[in-house]
Amino acid sequence: MTTTNISKYSMHYMDSGEGMPILFIHPPVLTSLNFTYQIQGLSPDFRTIAFDIRGHGKSQPSEQTVTYPLIVEDIKHLMDRMSLDKVFLCGYSIGGSIVLEFLLTYPDRAWGGIVVSGMSEVNEGRLRNKISLGIALSKIGAVGTLALSIAWSQTKQLSLFRKLFSDAKQGNPRNVEQYYRYSLKYNCTSRLGEIQLPVLLVYGEEDKHFHPYAKILHQQLPNSELVFLKKADHRLPTKAAGLLNELIKQFVNRF
Repeated sequence: MTTTNISKYSMHYMDSGEGMPILFIHPPVLTSLNFTYQIQGLSPDFRTIAFDIRGHGKSQPSEQTVTYPLIVEDIKHLMDRMSLDKVFLCGYSIGGSIVLEFLLTYPDRAWGGIVVSGMSEVNEGRLRNKISLGIALSKIGAVGTLALSIAWSQTKQLSLFRKLFSDAKQGNPRNVEQYYRYSLKYNCTSRLGEIQLPVLLVYGEEDKHFHPYAKILHQQLPNSELVFLKKADHRLPTKAAGLLNELIKQFVNRF
């Protein structure tokens, strides 16, 4: 676990293993710890990097509004600091949108992307309502309530739950709200054809509400592969870690 100053704020990140680098991006409230099983499972074969977005976990709160472009710039600065020319980017849920934004902004700095339960836009009521609830709770400072609910939904394994909750409840309410709020208006669907790099799309077979998002990405991305994991829902990094890790390993090893 390390901290570094990126664009005048202190970023917390983890860096483990050697080889082809894979950089993980978390959704609002959650932190780099959500990729605990990926770091454990993949670091024997790859260099695994996960960081806390501004105002999340152990990273310093941001005076600048948290937006996808700002997060992309932070990732680029972190890569520069680590002397990494290119990485594979892996984003979970809303973090998957950051992968797409990075590939659109800095295609020359990536080998490809892995979108796990992600989307290029929020276009239906159920997800919009969940994000709006996150905005409302963040706005009144109830990040602890969000952290408890989200951490418990990710895992019932007590030791990991405690770590996820402890980290998530440290989130800065204003920055968490900003990250949620930006996701509501973000839409890069019309630009997906610009992404020529390979993208692996992974979704749970039981995550029915996200299947339309998977279809959009698979149809619009010129070089994508779509996999549905059986007996799995939205929470793949923690609840289907073995299958997800194997898919990531196979995908990255092709390059």
